[in-house]
Amino acid sequence: MISKTIVVTGASRGIGKALVEELAADKQHHVIALSRDLKTMQHNFNALENVSSYAFDLELNVKEQITSITEKYPKIDLLINNAGYLVKSSIPNIERNLLMKSFEINYFGVVDLVQALLPKMTSSISHIVNISSMGAFQGSVKFPELSAYTSAKAALCNFTEQFAAENEGANTRMNCLCLGAVQTEMLSEAFPGYEASCQPEDMAKFIADFGLKSHYFLNGKIIPISLSTP
Repeated sequence: MISKTIVVTGASRGIGKALVEELAADKQHHVIALSRDLKTMQHNFNALENVSSYAFDLELNVKEQITSITEKYPKIDLLINNAGYLVKSSIPNIERNLLMKSFEINYFGVVDLVQALLPKMTSSISHIVNISSMGAFQGSVKFPELSAYTSAKAALCNFTEQFAAENEGANTRMNCLCLGAVQTEMLSEAFPGYEASCQPEDMAKFIADFGLKSHYFLNGKIIPISLSTP
C-alpha cells in the first residue's frame, strides 16, 4: 500500500482513538491525531512512532491552528472528520449557545478545516470522510432531545453532496458515513446504561478501510452504517 498522510479529528477517545491505532498499524502511513485533549493522545499514542498528536479545537480559529500544524507536511491524502459534540435538550428548551456550539463543532469547524486543508490535498486522488449520524439520515428513526446534534450532522451530509457537485472531476473526493450506535464514551454520557452492539474498534476498521479505498469508486455519497431499518 502506498504511504499516506492522514488527519483524524476527535482522536483522543472512542472511534477517533481506535481509528488512529487502526491506521497507524500500517507503518507506511503517518497519522496526524487532533483533539483538544493533547495529554490523553500523548498517553494513548506514545508507542506509535508514526503518529503525531496536536492540540486542536474546532471552536477556535481552525485555519490558524491547522496551518501551524500542517506546515511541515507537504501533502494530506486522507482527512477523517470524526470529532463530534452531542448535546441533549428538548426543542422548547434548547439554549441558543448550545445550539451554536453544536453547529460550530459538528459543521462550521469541519467546513473551515476542509477549506484549510484542500491546498494540501494534492495526491492523484485524495479523500475526505465526514462522520455523521443515523439521526441525520433522511427517513431514519429520530430520538428525542437530539435536535441540535442531528441538525448539525444533517448539514454535514448536505455539505458532502454540495462539495462533490462543485468539485466534480477534481482530485479530492468527499463521502459521508452516517453511523448508528457505537459503544463510545459520548454515547455512554448521553444515554447511561444503553449498550450498543458495535464497539469503537470494529467501526474504526470499517471507517479506515472505507477512507483508504472507497474514493476510487464513490464521491458525494451519504451512506447509512447501521443494522437497524430504517
